[in-house]
Amino acid sequence: MKLALVFNPFSYKIHEENLRIVQKYFGLFPPLSLAWVASIAERAGHQVIIVDARTLRLSKEDVLDRLKEFKPDILGFMMTTYMYRDTLEWIRFLKPKLKVPVVIGGYNLRVYPRESIVPQEINFGVVEQAYYTIPALLSELEGRGSFSQVPGLVYKDNGNIKITSHSEKINFNDFPNPARHLLPNELYAEFPTERKNFTVMVTSLGCPRKCTFCEAGGTSYSPRSPMTVVNEMQECCQKYNIREIDIFDYEFPWIKERTLAICKEIQKRNLDIIWACRSRIDSVDEELLREMKKSGCSRIYYGVESGNQEILDRINKDITIKQIKETIKLTKKAGIKALGFFLIGAPGETHQTVKNTVKFAQGLDFDYVQFSKVLAKPLTGMWKEMVKNTGRDYWKNWILGKEEDRELLRPWTSLTNQEIDHLTKWAYVRFHSRFKFLVKSALKVRSISEFFRKFFGYLEMVFAQEKVSKKAKRFVAYNENWKKLSFYSKIAKWRN
Repeated sequence: MKLALVFNPFSYKIHEENLRIVQKYFGLFPPLSLAWVASIAERAGHQVIIVDARTLRLSKEDVLDRLKEFKPDILGFMMTTYMYRDTLEWIRFLKPKLKVPVVIGGYNLRVYPRESIVPQEINFGVVEQAYYTIPALLSELEGRGSFSQVPGLVYKDNGNIKITSHSEKINFNDFPNPARHLLPNELYAEFPTERKNFTVMVTSLGCPRKCTFCEAGGTSYSPRSPMTVVNEMQECCQKYNIREIDIFDYEFPWIKERTLAICKEIQKRNLDIIWACRSRIDSVDEELLREMKKSGCSRIYYGVESGNQEILDRINKDITIKQIKETIKLTKKAGIKALGFFLIGAPGETHQTVKNTVKFAQGLDFDYVQFSKVLAKPLTGMWKEMVKNTGRDYWKNWILGKEEDRELLRPWTSLTNQEIDHLTKWAYVRFHSRFKFLVKSALKVRSISEFFRKFFGYLEMVFAQEKVSKKAKRFVAYNENWKKLSFYSKIAKWRN
């Protein structure tokens, strides 16, 4: 079978947790979920392409031309809850012209499997991981076309929506590496990126902690083995010339022995990479940080969330202000950049607690911070409580086309949505506008494109000028093209 996977661009949504400007400069990341689906399908003997229309800035017509050339038997899309309607619009454009079935997957299918395939243009949905479902689905499409035995599948049968059971145990360590050979690896980057090429990795599924604002809270934790992780890193380095990796695990250093083993194996193989990860404040110590640094760890994103102990307790963070201070101090001592994730609009939040959080963040030696608006995301404790108390599920209605894009209620705080939006922007500007911080940040950049990416992002945050971002894009594009020229070509171009 010939499977074509499409990653479409998407527009900013009012109900998102990030500010518009932050989302704009956040970065271009490889569609890792689709790359995994591709590798799983390829291992089963099928032919696959990935069209990353978002990164390549392709129009619907551009993608259609590529797909017509490939002549797929089936189309695949990743459906996130927030961007469901954007992706549905692309499906509705492409499917009638190609006349092939459509399969969708992603986190949204775990929450709303039936609702997700209500549109007539969608034929199948992968409810769990694709590991068993995709090969079985492609096999049935190739042969009998009976889908009742395909594990973890939601599909339509004579007007009825059916969901099959998924009894097979998912072992994340058995997954093949994502099919990065199908991706434009040279184009990916995130806001703090220091080296090229850049990619992201996921080395574990789930998170055993139970923070009320996180969709992964309390989910089954499944890590890949240290050798499997480092083998993928080595493949990235040697096969795709990747020099920077951001590990997107909810909680990378959860098991200290595993993390130490990964660090020592990276050092043993002398891989020419730097890497970043996400961590809880209480998951690292001085020994672990030292080994992480020696193995190339450049920065750690810490989930701090608030500078107020009462709020930390209300969202079940199970950490203390003292622990936060000690961990950031140890991180900087180890020579690793510390980046902090903070929330605005948590239960009990007020103008004063936001000011306290920003002041607290300023007192720590963070290299960068991200302030997000608290959102009742699907499957979080906050979402479950809201649905229970209101009797309405915004996200389900959003999928079904019964809700407009709007700010969601935040009944756990007296702050209005407008106040939360204003305070989030104020927190960004307040933290990053300190003269000493700006000078230190400028001195740490590794390339001229990195400097201007951050410089214009800062200006747009402060002044909200669209013209600034366009200039930034033009400059970065020019600089990247310049770097690709040979030494003699650069001399000739400079002389001209």
